[in-house]
Amino acid sequence: MEAEGRVPGPPLPPPSLGSGGEAEADPDPPAGSPGAARGPLLAAAAEVLALDDEEDDLEVFSKDTSLAEVNSFSPSMPISPSSMINQYKFEDEPELRDLFITVDDPESHITAIETFITYRVVTKTSRGEFDSSEYEVRRRYQDFLWLKSKLEAAHPTLIIPPLPEKFIMKGMVERFSEEFIETRRKALHKFLNRIADHPTLTFNEDFKIFLTAQAWELSSHKKQGPSLLSRMGQTVRAVASSVRGGVKNRPETFTEMNDYMETFSQKINVLDKIAHRIYKEEREYFNEMKEYGPIHTLWSASEEDIADSLKGVASCIDKCCKATEKRMAGLSENLLPILHEYVLYSEILMGVLKRRDQIQGELDSKVDALANKKPEKDLFSEEIGKLEDKVECANNALKADWDRWKQNMQCDMRSTFTNVAENNLRYYEECLATWESFLASQTVDLHVEEDSEDKP
Repeated sequence: MEAEGRVPGPPLPPPSLGSGGEAEADPDPPAGSPGAARGPLLAAAAEVLALDDEEDDLEVFSKDTSLAEVNSFSPSMPISPSSMINQYKFEDEPELRDLFITVDDPESHITAIETFITYRVVTKTSRGEFDSSEYEVRRRYQDFLWLKSKLEAAHPTLIIPPLPEKFIMKGMVERFSEEFIETRRKALHKFLNRIADHPTLTFNEDFKIFLTAQAWELSSHKKQGPSLLSRMGQTVRAVASSVRGGVKNRPETFTEMNDYMETFSQKINVLDKIAHRIYKEEREYFNEMKEYGPIHTLWSASEEDIADSLKGVASCIDKCCKATEKRMAGLSENLLPILHEYVLYSEILMGVLKRRDQIQGELDSKVDALANKKPEKDLFSEEIGKLEDKVECANNALKADWDRWKQNMQCDMRSTFTNVAENNLRYYEECLATWESFLASQTVDLHVEEDSEDKP
């Protein structure tokens, strides 16, 4: 695309509504332009937020992810153990929060075998089960993976927050670059704080050990976990349970959850792909703008009669270039990480629903066995009673977590897309004001020249 075709103009008009009341995309957006992708993004976003209307209602998280983490108290201020915001919240609102976690200070470690990064995890708490009010430990990524696996094992039908992927998407960021490390740090910070905010996960014993144990203590605790053969047995049982066929008596509530997640997963993946494409196109546009402006400045040196006008154009392009850079930052800080987090959440939710079905499948198989083996009725009846309790607990846990997750998701999505819309408005208003000011100055200069020519 030619650079001349990308100079920002006035804000785009709102999309027209079709006969069904849905927004219609521009019939012929310029190929490769951000506008070509924004229509599907906003339309898909509306569908994600409207999924519940009938019911009344790097590892790449991002580049430079500096959105307000779940437990960050100000999106514009860095969080550190000694920050005034942390101190204010910790001292003045103990009745609302009693556990504060900060992940910061990444540090590289190079050994003969591997290179890895550790992060400082600082915890402040007023809970009685903790021996101290403040802890400081260092953790590497594999420690976070261990914690997540322990939480999933202990609470198979609770929604465990996602971690950033171990491997990043090719071409996005380089491993161990400052950008990559900072992106991961923020994702790990969010992961721990989402757990801390969860009414059940926050009291998990492994979570407490993760926050408080020194490296050698954590390593010793890990060795006390189930053996490899035991884990293999659990995996085999899970696989066997999953291939027995569909659950016979799955409650309608969980069928609806499954259908919801299939639709949600499809929509959020589309949004994620479009958002990354928009960001890529914005970056290309930004790079073109950086080359486009200086050309006018160089040109002005050889065109004395229009030198001022050419310099004015160069200045306008420079201002619009800076505005574009701000909008790119808004996308990478507020849109991309949230969308990708919920892509990961969609995978987690599908896994949770499968684990619930596996628990019920085990109950169903015992009920069938009881019907075929009446002499062992007493033994099977006792097992069935325990499994019925297990299924009931699993169902109740998932229902409560489902409502909580959906409410948080809708709040995050609403906030994210509102923020994107506000950023777009500011961007176009700033660019429009820049060019209008330039045109006004050129009109004044033109009148002055005409007046001087009319004088004898």
